[in-house]
Amino acid sequence: MRILQITAGAAGMYCGSCTRDNALARELLARGHEVTLVPVYTPTRPDEPNVSRSRVLFGGISVYLQQKAPLFRRTPRLLDRLWDAPGVLRAVAGRAISTDARLLGDLTVSMLNGERGPLHKEFEKLVDWVRAEPLPEIIDLPNSLLIALAAPLKRAFGRPVCCTLQGEELFLDTLVSPYREQALALIRAQVPGVDRFVAVSDYCAAFMSSLLGIPASKMSVVPLGISMDGYDRPKPEARSPKPFSIGYFARVAPEKGLHVLADAYARLRRRTGRVPMRLRAAGYLARAHQSYLDDVRRFLERHHVAAEFSYEGELDRAGKLAFLRRLDVLSVPATYDEPKGLFLLEAMASGVPVVQPRRGGFTEIVERTGGGLLVERDDPEALAGGLYALHSTPEDREAMADRAVQGVLARYTVAHSAARLIEVYTSVLNGAPGAGASVA
Repeated sequence: MRILQITAGAAGMYCGSCTRDNALARELLARGHEVTLVPVYTPTRPDEPNVSRSRVLFGGISVYLQQKAPLFRRTPRLLDRLWDAPGVLRAVAGRAISTDARLLGDLTVSMLNGERGPLHKEFEKLVDWVRAEPLPEIIDLPNSLLIALAAPLKRAFGRPVCCTLQGEELFLDTLVSPYREQALALIRAQVPGVDRFVAVSDYCAAFMSSLLGIPASKMSVVPLGISMDGYDRPKPEARSPKPFSIGYFARVAPEKGLHVLADAYARLRRRTGRVPMRLRAAGYLARAHQSYLDDVRRFLERHHVAAEFSYEGELDRAGKLAFLRRLDVLSVPATYDEPKGLFLLEAMASGVPVVQPRRGGFTEIVERTGGGLLVERDDPEALAGGLYALHSTPEDREAMADRAVQGVLARYTVAHSAARLIEVYTSVLNGAPGAGASVA
């Protein structure tokens, strides 16, 4: 099958959605499908070999300039290529290109206005670029914020368009008024132009169907899947004695809940006494959130456990695998209904059980794998209780670690995701309706 898969760069940071898109493209290529993975906004940065094209469409600098200054809507394309160059975009990503929804309301609405909006030149460039490539059988957009690409692509090439749903509701919810209302209205109006929406979890499918008015016949679920390359679980007898390590592996931001975990850790330490223990965190830290991390450290200092905490930075794949191997349990107690939870699969594949709030996509991953405990949301005391349960019963923890690994192998590998995605694409090409729910 010949597939055009569009993926959205994340201003130079490791990104769960970029990683998911890239892993799927790699797996589909390995299965003999012809996949063109092309980024928009900025080059992508997955933690595995990157199979995306070097060309970046809707370059973040061009889009910003055209939004702010009408002059740049008429500049020649040759000039645009200067600031659309991947090297230039990488150089400014993370410094001059923002992913903060509070600052991007007008630009989001302009993107959703599509060819009728101030970014019409970029839509024309997209169609011309695709026209120069082998004609795809099916086109897949990375999220509903790019739904305005569907109409010009379908009109130009007559091919069905799918749209992945993988967590953009948090961005939409963070948009300030009136941009949030305008963005939602524009997305809802363009739902009929998409042939199939592909959600990454049952939770995501149900929530986004309600939010955007997507009928069940247009909805399918392709659960997340990870590449198992490099994951291994040290045997219990091979592990050297070490402090019990609780890990956090996600963006360091308030919505991901590191402060909730810090609170739970302080409560846990009052129960465990002088038993050696560590709280380890890793993940992307934006400059805007440095003060948040400082607040977490100060909280731990007030509770006399700051010396047990370490922030180990943003990790590449080798660093991630090594970090996860050092953990006994992982928790990312997000304060919103996270639809993905890729970090849960990564921990479980390493034989690390999880303790998570019962919310969003976490619930189905933990229940389907048996690789963790679910506790009440936004409740540090309940989280501390779950962590204590795993700390105090090593035998149960080892059994849960076994279930975690087997659960990922049985349901959540990228091979499972790729096979399911091809089933969805085939049903779209054959005109069959969506199932509206997962088969996982």
